[in-house]
Amino acid sequence: MGTYFNDDILKHRMYSRREFLALSAVASAGFLAGCAVNPVTGQNQLMLVSEDWEIQVDRQNSPHQFSTDYGKLQDNALNKYLQQVGMAMAPHTHRPHMPYSFQGVNATYINAYAFPGGSIAATRGILLSLESEAELSSLLGHEMGHVNARHTAQQMSKGLLTQAVVGGIAAYAGTQGEAYGQMANQLGMFGAGALLASYSRDNEREADRLGMTYMTRSGYGSEGFVKLMAMLNSLHKGNLGAASLLFSTHPMSQERYESAISMKNNEFSNFASQPLYRERYMDHTAGLRKDKPAIDLFQKAADSMVQGAYDRAEASFEQGLKLAPNDYAGLVMMAKCQMMQKKYDQALRFSEAAKQVYPQEAQANHLSGLARIRLKKFDQAVDDFTAYESKLPGNPNTIFYRGYAYEGMGNQKKAADDYYRYLQQVKEGDQARYAYQRLVQWGAISP
Repeated sequence: MGTYFNDDILKHRMYSRREFLALSAVASAGFLAGCAVNPVTGQNQLMLVSEDWEIQVDRQNSPHQFSTDYGKLQDNALNKYLQQVGMAMAPHTHRPHMPYSFQGVNATYINAYAFPGGSIAATRGILLSLESEAELSSLLGHEMGHVNARHTAQQMSKGLLTQAVVGGIAAYAGTQGEAYGQMANQLGMFGAGALLASYSRDNEREADRLGMTYMTRSGYGSEGFVKLMAMLNSLHKGNLGAASLLFSTHPMSQERYESAISMKNNEFSNFASQPLYRERYMDHTAGLRKDKPAIDLFQKAADSMVQGAYDRAEASFEQGLKLAPNDYAGLVMMAKCQMMQKKYDQALRFSEAAKQVYPQEAQANHLSGLARIRLKKFDQAVDDFTAYESKLPGNPNTIFYRGYAYEGMGNQKKAADDYYRYLQQVKEGDQARYAYQRLVQWGAISP
């Protein structure tokens, strides 16, 4: 039974199957399903998805991605600050009515991303790379630019993302890269990275212009946007691994940096004297910067894990946790490192510690459940997966593994119930075949 911990990317369907199969058929056939006025340009454009759809797919998927990135910041004051900065900009956008939300997430790599309904996140890695509130507003403004220009919806309408939705290939996190995603899939993790668009250079140019528009309208100096572009360009030239995913979804170039300078010196020249609020940003991020040595060690360890160097990763995690013993992301990442080395007792120890320091977040429950299955503590594994589903419903893997734990307990009826529920969402893959075969063997369904 243990072989089912090493599946390929698991397929799932979180939405109305009828709705998305119809959408897929229309997109693949290239039919003109409808036009909409682009809120930025005012021009008609092909648009197969509605604004309500953008909001719905955001609400269904963004919580899973935030959990994949180790949840919203443990620093509530900093998260509140990010929300305040973002929401103060919202009235100056082309879609001020969207249900925007802004949060930092505990992930250590360098990235920021937006879901189509307005949920925007920035990792600790990129927040540590900024030096002023104007740079933060530029970052959030750029992501709001993608939302306002409906770049994800455009890609859906061209059929570029339809299979990601209908086929379920968003099972793990495109936000952290293919190698890390393969490892995470072995642990049955779940995210929505494939729904985060890989933007074109034209998309980036448009989002840059919109970002500078929104941040200057909000009272920030245009130099803040130039400084953001300078920082990103430096990271890009340095080929830093922690930022590789940022540039795979947000193409960077010298041309983008030079365009920012040109915009600042020309159409945005009147805003050059507006403040950057460097001190205010530094005050609000003082706690985050205090944890920077530990965060850097956690990212170093994550890079080692991608390379399969688990001993080296473990050593870096140990150093980081000595500096920040209650860091949720560090504890969960260490638990994953132990799982990959088949040190299940240690994996359980670290995931349990993570549950204690951040009880609202779900990912540690998943890892505890997996470790307990490996240790044949099936009744406690059931409790962990039930707790995960209570905190973050919608992950079909949780249902499969709980059914697996029930089966280990000898509770065939509850195992069959969960396997049946799993098959309502997942139709393909080794886990689906396993669940189906068990139901047939037990007489719960006809072959």
